Amino acid sequence: MELTAKTVWDNCLSYIKDNISPQSYKTWFLPIKPLKLKDNVLSIQVPSKFFYEWLEENYIKLLKSAITRELGDDAKLVYSIVMENTYGNSKPYTVKIPSSNRGSLKNPKVNMPMELGENGVKNPFIIPGLRKVHVESQLNPNYTFDNFVEGDCNRLARSAGYAVAKKPGGTSFNPLLLYGGNGLGKTHLAHAIGIEIKDRYPEKTVLYVSAEKFQQQFVEAIRTNNKNDFLHFYQMIDILIVDDVHSFAGKEKTQDAFFEIFNHLHQNSKQVILTSDRAPVDLQGMEQRLLSRFKWGLSADLQVPDLETRIAILNQKLYNDGVEMPADVIEYLAYSINSNVRELEGALISLLAQSSLNKKRITVELAKQMIDKFVKNTTREISIDYIQKVVCDYFDMPIELLKSKTRKREIVQARQLAMYFSKQLTKNSLASIGAQCGNKDHATVLHACRTVNNLTETDKRFRTYVEDLRKKLTLK
Repeated sequence: MELTAKTVWDNCLSYIKDNISPQSYKTWFLPIKPLKLKDNVLSIQVPSKFFYEWLEENYIKLLKSAITRELGDDAKLVYSIVMENTYGNSKPYTVKIPSSNRGSLKNPKVNMPMELGENGVKNPFIIPGLRKVHVESQLNPNYTFDNFVEGDCNRLARSAGYAVAKKPGGTSFNPLLLYGGNGLGKTHLAHAIGIEIKDRYPEKTVLYVSAEKFQQQFVEAIRTNNKNDFLHFYQMIDILIVDDVHSFAGKEKTQDAFFEIFNHLHQNSKQVILTSDRAPVDLQGMEQRLLSRFKWGLSADLQVPDLETRIAILNQKLYNDGVEMPADVIEYLAYSINSNVRELEGALISLLAQSSLNKKRITVELAKQMIDKFVKNTTREISIDYIQKVVCDYFDMPIELLKSKTRKREIVQARQLAMYFSKQLTKNSLASIGAQCGNKDHATVLHACRTVNNLTETDKRFRTYVEDLRKKLTLK
């Protein structure tokens, strides 16, 4: 018998009905409509955003269990939410949002390796004086492997992180040090490893802490004469994730304390995951013995994402938020902000806010206005890649053709226009422009600029090309 969305959902309902009260079943599950089943992804329609949030908050474990029974471990759930249209159109519309597919990230209670006194051992993450030690994981449930976009820039780091998550403390990647510039996904990946471990091994105690927070807690432990309690607390953690370890630079006492904790965890096959803004060899102000331990495992770097990865990141975020956006706007954002994923996502959020608050359609023009404000007080230049993309789109030709050696008149003209605007709108040298426009030399670029100027004065049709492209490329 062929599986359909309806048959799968009917079976899920039978299971759900047996596990909740009749009233809850009637209120929260009967109004749901199955839509489609494709590649083990079940789409269901819910009446409102509130409805979706309530299901995710209260019934996610039950839903996951029901769908896994029917479709297997790789089953996924996507909500189609009926939204009210506030733009004057009477018809409602729907957005799709994937399920988080995840329950609680809480750690189990931890047994201390000593007898508890009257006041117990102080947990730096909770109010002192509690008898039992509860350890909150401090993990962000939004930072998962599912929404971490893989590209050439981060493939090694992601693969190593996933290997660690499958077998924490049991691989040669201990410690795992993730390093790279700001906003490239180090923290996201560190959280994703922790969350994956919690999903696979709920009994393990996972703790995420920033190096700054660790240092503050250590100072407080010294002040209150609780250094031993502090060390014991961290030594009983199964998976310790420390963000921004470069902050330990110059803090000798904190480094000594971390050294003791690190040694204990490593000797007991507990997993340590670290992040830093630079490679171990470039870390200044760190004790040599600590640095040598950072180098024991694997150091994996995260680089600036390429264009395809940036577009994929934007599409992923839009998908997770249930928002649709024109492809040319997404491409414009990806071309315009090319250094930092955090800035890229910030620009996307600003654009969505501009659109919804001012009731404006999302267009390239709106994106240009927003980008201009988003990066105010900084001189931002367009990339040669973006210029080539706009020129090729204008003449409806593939970018590979522009970079080829062909001498066809229309392609030569497009290539000359790309060189001309690259010289006008970027700070790249003539040699650099030529190298990116089909491996041409600087003399060819100069010739292209002169040709464009001459044709603009003599050829009315060519002048239209130049004016149209200038409008598309300028951000004013």
